[in-house]
Amino acid sequence: MLAATLAACGSASGSGSTTISLLAGGNDPVNTKFANDLATAFQKENPSITVKVETRPGGTDGDNLIKTRLSTGEMNDVFLYNSGSLFQALHPDSQLQPLTDEPWAKDLTDDFKKTVSTDKGLYGAPWGTTFDGGIMYNKKVYAKLGLSVPKTWDEFISNSEKIKAAGITPVIQSYGDTWTSQLFVLADFANISAQNPNWASDYTNNKAKYSNPPALAGFTHTREIFDKGLMNKDYASLTNVNALKMLATGKGAQYPMITSVIGNVVQSNPDQVNDIGYFAMPADSGDPHATVWAAFGAYIPKSTTDDKLAAAKKLVAFINSAKGCDIQNSVGTPAGPFATSACKVPDSAPALVKDELKYQDAKKTGLALEFLSPIKGPNLEKILIQVGSGISTDKEGAALYDQDVKAQAQQLGIKGW
Repeated sequence: MLAATLAACGSASGSGSTTISLLAGGNDPVNTKFANDLATAFQKENPSITVKVETRPGGTDGDNLIKTRLSTGEMNDVFLYNSGSLFQALHPDSQLQPLTDEPWAKDLTDDFKKTVSTDKGLYGAPWGTTFDGGIMYNKKVYAKLGLSVPKTWDEFISNSEKIKAAGITPVIQSYGDTWTSQLFVLADFANISAQNPNWASDYTNNKAKYSNPPALAGFTHTREIFDKGLMNKDYASLTNVNALKMLATGKGAQYPMITSVIGNVVQSNPDQVNDIGYFAMPADSGDPHATVWAAFGAYIPKSTTDDKLAAAKKLVAFINSAKGCDIQNSVGTPAGPFATSACKVPDSAPALVKDELKYQDAKKTGLALEFLSPIKGPNLEKILIQVGSGISTDKEGAALYDQDVKAQAQQLGIKGW
């Protein structure tokens, strides 16, 4: 990376040279490597453009950093971030450059376009694959203990108690990275939609609450895992990266998580990648649906103009070029299908991708709530840490989140709030 940057800087004295900055999608190993490899390859193809990479924290801290930089006009020239409701919270029409007419836009899936667009245009290009939320589990532990993939929540608890009896941590929690506390709630949403297809629109229109079933279930399950002592003792400090190592080595058996993190296992425990499987969040009804997240987005802020804007658009286009797709496959580790026809999932994709495809083939999937509603309260992760640590009950946590959602909806100016 240093050599590539120096080489690019060496051309700075020539005419037409431009320097732009790229804000990575986080500070974990996969996001950091993807941003650096992308910059290196792009600079090789475009020697008159220098790309300076910066990393950022994940979770709420990262959200706040991005919002602050956008509002002050100090955002990096290209930044990698979520799509869906977190994208909508950036006020894209006033703070992002429209990308509707870029040549690569024609290759995007309709589902992805919805997650990075407003009525006024399209603002993002995809990077990485789509992915699912649910339970990542150690297949060897399941096989050793003679366990079957659970469909109901009661079956999940039964499996967890058998795993605990065998001296293995049943459910891994990693509140050291606060965002990871949300999965029992977020990954249950396809089950909510299956029960009530109108729940997302009712929620947006202030007619559905997390304090009531079926949405309360995620909060109840978060608290139940704590009450029954099914979590690792260091849940308050364990990080996502170390939780994945714990899962890969069989020290922990089940981890409520989004499958996009499988790339970190490729980095830390490559020999155990295919020991990890996936199943949808078990449903009280016994008919589990996999909750699907759209791909992340690459965006350009309004503060990027002139030569920097032209260079930034080249970088965004490069992400979904043939070489950009190769980088995504080699670094990001596919966790599901791509959101553009320009990129293909390789045959070497991790085993859990095949597990995800079973739900797709059976048409047992549903989009995560953040792609069906613009409202996501910013404090969900902190509220769920309280619930998952035994500080708040499930109903108290859900009521707190309903208030958090109300404040967010009012801030967004949504009618009926």
